[in-house]
Order: sequence, then C-alpha cells, then structure tokens
Amino acid sequence: MLVEPSELPAQSASTNDSEDALDAYSRAVVGAVDHAGPAVVSVYVGGDADDAQRARGGAGSGVVVTPDGYVLTNEHVVQTAQTVRVAFVDGRSASAVVVGRDPSTDLAVLRAHGTGLPHATLLSAAPRVGQLVVAVGNPLGFESTVSAGVVSALGRSLRSRHGRLIEGIVQHTAALNPGNSGGPLVDARGLVVGVNTAIIAMAQGIGFAVPATTAQWVLTEILTQGRVRRAYLGISGRDRPLDRRLVRALGLPLMRAVEVMARDAEGPASRSDLRQGDLIVAVNDVPVDGIDALYRLVSRSPFGTPLTLRVVRRTQSLLIELTPSELGPA
Repeated sequence: MLVEPSELPAQSASTNDSEDALDAYSRAVVGAVDHAGPAVVSVYVGGDADDAQRARGGAGSGVVVTPDGYVLTNEHVVQTAQTVRVAFVDGRSASAVVVGRDPSTDLAVLRAHGTGLPHATLLSAAPRVGQLVVAVGNPLGFESTVSAGVVSALGRSLRSRHGRLIEGIVQHTAALNPGNSGGPLVDARGLVVGVNTAIIAMAQGIGFAVPATTAQWVLTEILTQGRVRRAYLGISGRDRPLDRRLVRALGLPLMRAVEVMARDAEGPASRSDLRQGDLIVAVNDVPVDGIDALYRLVSRSPFGTPLTLRVVRRTQSLLIELTPSELGPA
C-alpha cells in the first residue's frame, strides 16, 4: 500500500537535527575524498602493476604532493627497491624511482614520470584532537578505499624499524589495514594531515600517521640535500636510573641519565673527554632523562656547533664540550 507524504508522521526536531548532522558529515567526507583522492596512488615493488599483482595487494599506498610527480610513501613500503611502479585511480600506471628514504621517520620520496599530475597539499599546522580525518589508500589490494574517523591524540611516539623514535605521531580512529601504509590522512578540506604508517595488531580504532609537518621537512631535505641530514655524537648508550644519594649530593635535575656504553672509533665523542661509563644528565643545561631525549636534542643541533654535556663520572659532575658531526647515509 502506498502512503502519501501528508500521511507520514511528523518528524521531531531532534530527528531533523540528526539528519542534518549526518548530511554535513557525509558532505565533509565526500569533499575530502574528491579533493585528495585523485592524488592517491598504489605502490608496487618488483614488477608491473598488473592484475595479478593488484590482487596480491601490491606493497602499499602513496600520495602525489607535486604536479611533477613527487610522491610520499612509507620507507618500509619500498625498503631497498630503487624503482617501483605506481598506479593512479584512473587506471594509469607509471614507473617511479626512489629519490630518497628516511628510515628514522619511515618516509620515502618517489618520483613518478608525468606532468600536471593531480596532487595533494601538506597541512602546515598540527590538526586538533577530535577533528574529522579521512584515510585514503589501498588496503589488502582494494584500491581507493576510504575510511573516516577523528584525531584521537597528538604527540605520540613510535619506534622506527631502525630503532630511532618517531615523534609527533598523529593517533586517529580511521580504519587502517595492510596496504594503507604510505597513504594520506586528510582533513575535511582534503589537506594532508599525515602519512599513515602503522596499526596495532589486535586493536581496533587505533591508527598512526607521521605528521605532515615532519613529512614536509623530510621531503625538503631529500629534494635539496639528497638525503635527510642529522647530527650525531658517535656513542652508543642506554637508559640508566641514578642513585638517589648521588642525585641529592650533586643536585641533579632528574633521576635518570644516559650511560655511555661505547664510542665510535671515528665519531665526534672519540675526539672529546667523554668516556665509557660516563652518565650524561644534561645537554646545554637541558636535562636528559634517556637515550631518546639525547637523540632529540642532538638531532636539532646544527652541525659544527659545540655542545656542553653535563656528565657524572663516579661521584663527580663534569662539563664536557663535544661537537657533533653529520650522520652518514642510512
């Protein structure tokens, strides 16, 4: 039996409000995908992007960030490959070379052959917790898959495959699966908030992306310098708790330090008075509570500029000057 519209029960204001909210949400997601979706590519390693390889899911995803074909993806997607193939959403595919990689942030830059390519824009500021984000990628071989969520937290840290801490990670609830790696996380305007990089096995609603600000820095370093340049001290160390009596006696700022386990024979530390067994407690008067904090401070230091390390040697507090040098290619 057909029912005339006039015979339908009147909808409450709350129902109309819910529909309006859903429509606004849908419009935001659709707009984000329309803007950024054409710039998302599938990345295939070790062969053509043919039907068989598409069925296997390829290696991962990427996002074109310049009209002349520079693509951001995850370093673990390309690993040691020098050339790959990328497939666009319109069905085209092209060969691409790996321009540079940065294992410390799990990012890599590719150059796909082509001009006037659709490209996305990297957001120059941090997103806000709670804002809408959309992940676009190729999980499990299903191309141009879209999932939506919100930013759950900012400033998370993840360990890269090479052991260095990746900082400023964006945690979000957009569903990710194998194959999403390297694809973009975008806001409602289609601007790239981050590059999706990891999920936690057996967890739901927890995904991670390297922030766009970090991706922009890595992209700039690779395009201008050929690689990402970082300063280093030339030591291996470990986190070490400090004796409370020593902390009180020397007026130390923290209860933890970095113990120097060894010095590189040709590294900057070998040209200083820093010794095995020394406990580094501060750099330029900034307290250091572990190896990650030490790496963070040193990596932000310009090459050739001396650093003053506050060191505990047995029961003495010493100041040692050390000039970091550039870390070699990964």
